[in-house]
Formats: sequence, structure tokens, C-alpha cells
Amino acid sequence: MGVTYVEREQANAETIAFYDKSEGRFQALLNIFKVFGHQPEYGTVFTNLIMAVLKDGVLDWKTKELLILKATQRNQCQYCVVQHERVSDMLGISEEKIADIDGDRYKTSEHFNEAEKALLDLTVQIGEDANRVSAELWERLHANWNEAQIVDAVFVITIYIAVSKFGDALGVALEPMFEGVQPILKVEH
Repeated sequence: MGVTYVEREQANAETIAFYDKSEGRFQALLNIFKVFGHQPEYGTVFTNLIMAVLKDGVLDWKTKELLILKATQRNQCQYCVVQHERVSDMLGISEEKIADIDGDRYKTSEHFNEAEKALLDLTVQIGEDANRVSAELWERLHANWNEAQIVDAVFVITIYIAVSKFGDALGVALEPMFEGVQPILKVEH
């Protein structure tokens, strides 16, 4: 049990504006956006933030999706994992690569290069204790990524940790179009 969704017919003009923007981008009005109908100002900020993150930037979108999947699975966010497995598939990330994000499998997986492994290790570390990123991990990050890319990665990781906590705390459920979808990455409740 969580909060109700604000449906289009209940929404004010400000809410309709960010609904239109999010629906145009994602081809559906997702429940995560509908909870923001209760706080339209935040909904506008959230929509703009997510749209800024989910695209190629200094980090390519595929790399961002790997970080999102790792961060949200670690946070046990089934909603996020299912949504982002779909996005990853649309971007051409293989099911095998997605499956190897689970646990520590990525560390020895042939599907990940050393640069990706460093970012996934960073994702795990931020989730455990962001204050204790080791010198060795910083070395690996700087050997593979420039500082703008590292900032992009940390922003994506921390935003999606927050998104997963926000959605789960409010009880955001998967949309009916995802009924019966069996995720590759398992989330234990």
C-alpha cells in the first residue's frame, strides 16, 4: 500500500504538462510519474532530470543502463529493474550481459570490460558506503574514464538509488503492460 496515482482526468495543467513530456518520451504514462501528480513541481523536475540522464552524454546510454540496473537491483527495486531491463533490451544490451550484473558475476564475466567493471564496483561501493571508495578503485576509474565521465556515472548511480527508494517507499507498482514479465535480474522481497 502506498499513495494513489493521479490519473490524467484528475490532473491539473502543470501535471498534464509533465505527463505529456514523459509519455512522449516513454510511450506510456508510467506509474512513477503518476505519483508526482501529487507534487507537480517535483514532477516537472523529476521528468527533466530523468530525461537528462537517459540519453547519451559524456557516458553513453548503454553504460548508464548497466549502472542503473546494478544500483536498482542492489536496492531491491523490482519496478526499476523491470523497467530498465526493457530499456536495456531496446538499446541492444544482451540478456547474458544483463544476467551477469547479478551479484559479483560481472567481476569475471567476459561480457564486461575492465572499464565497465570499475564502474560496477563503484556502484556497489556507493551503495554500501560512498565515503569509503578505495584508492585502488579510484586508480582503476581514472585509468579508464575521464573526470566528466566519473561525475556522470556517480550522478546516475546516486539518482537511481534515490529513484528506487522513492518508488518503493510509495508503493509504486508495475504497469499492467508488464504483467507476467519475468525479469532477468532477481529481486528478493
